[in-house]
Amino acid sequence: MLGHPASSSPHSSTAGARAVSPATRRRRSSIVAALGAGLLVSSAAASPAGATDRSASAPSTTAEPFGTLPDGTAVERWTLTNGDMTVRVLTYGGIVQSLEVPDAHGDVANVVLGFKDLAGYVEHNNPGPYFGALIGRYGNRIAGGTFELDGTTYHLPLNNGPNTLHGGPEGFDRKVWRATDIGDADVAALRLELVSPSGDMGFPGTLTTTVTYTLESDSKLGIQYEATTDAPTVVNLTNHTYWNLAGEGSGNIYGHQLQIHASGYTPVDANLIPTGEVAPVKGTPFDFREPTAIGERIRENNQQLLYAQGYDHNWALDRKDNGARAGSDSEDPLERAAVLHDPRSGRTLTISTTEPGVQFYSGNFLDGTLAGTGGHIYRQGDGLALETQHFPDSPNQPAFPSTVLRPGEVYDSTTVFALSH
Repeated sequence: MLGHPASSSPHSSTAGARAVSPATRRRRSSIVAALGAGLLVSSAAASPAGATDRSASAPSTTAEPFGTLPDGTAVERWTLTNGDMTVRVLTYGGIVQSLEVPDAHGDVANVVLGFKDLAGYVEHNNPGPYFGALIGRYGNRIAGGTFELDGTTYHLPLNNGPNTLHGGPEGFDRKVWRATDIGDADVAALRLELVSPSGDMGFPGTLTTTVTYTLESDSKLGIQYEATTDAPTVVNLTNHTYWNLAGEGSGNIYGHQLQIHASGYTPVDANLIPTGEVAPVKGTPFDFREPTAIGERIRENNQQLLYAQGYDHNWALDRKDNGARAGSDSEDPLERAAVLHDPRSGRTLTISTTEPGVQFYSGNFLDGTLAGTGGHIYRQGDGLALETQHFPDSPNQPAFPSTVLRPGEVYDSTTVFALSH
């Protein structure tokens, strides 16, 4: 989801699964392990940061220098390899720079968009496409850059017309995270840590965040987010990877078949702020309950498509738990959110998440002014993002799942990206 200048629903009457008890976290760990995501790696298996000496057939997590920021801060690139998949992650912004997997014919390609060097991310990623970045403190838009919490109004810097987008102009995508290899004999894993001080981009509370990337041998990339705060705040973390399953720089994604497990979505106004309604997708271009080519309806004369110049909307997922209440003891299990398939390469991406929503952004504002990792120019529709999340502008939408985090609670969210062919 990129920045640019109500009917009732089950989703609109519940608060979000946000803070969880220790018992719930233990149950969730079991759920994740059962799905083969391997996300909660024991710290006993951790090794010092830096290159790890493992055999070529075993999982591998290694680090190398990737340049320095203008202030002299060093940035590393970490490479996670396991089975047929290789993922490269930067400590700058926690960015997924590349993800290489074979297609149905055994040909390996990078299937995510990005820049070839650090300067590309520093100069063009924010404001810009947010290629591969960790997004925080608040993914998506907050209307007017303001929200009220416990009787206090907070003001955030505007970076998307009248709105605050993706945590503001100096969000988590522009921070350098502390990285540690926590892989073991079965899983390549990288833990990233960041402390955001109280008042950072206007948000209250000191937020301590940990994001863990894990790579299973069966081509599953897991991302687990955890955060705690010392004062009431709002949190909505996500990852902004752009996918093109035919390969980065290979052309547009309009032929990709997309299925989203959602019977409702959140319509927006002209500033792409949700109206508060969760509207049915039935009979609209937003009905992806069955696999549908992305380009099939993207140019229909529909006001929502006109506002976003394509798809840039949040889908309210049809979860079995129906969006458990914040602070409850819900198990909040991983559930399938979306499936993306490219008929040309035969690659399929299956996304499972604990989140109540997913933002589908069809790369509407890739305008031919940026060159990617492979040297190709990115044009409109050359990649798409599927951002698992709580709903946009939730701090100002009391009917939406809650994004409030309080001291003593743990923000705990997991998403698994499974690649197959």
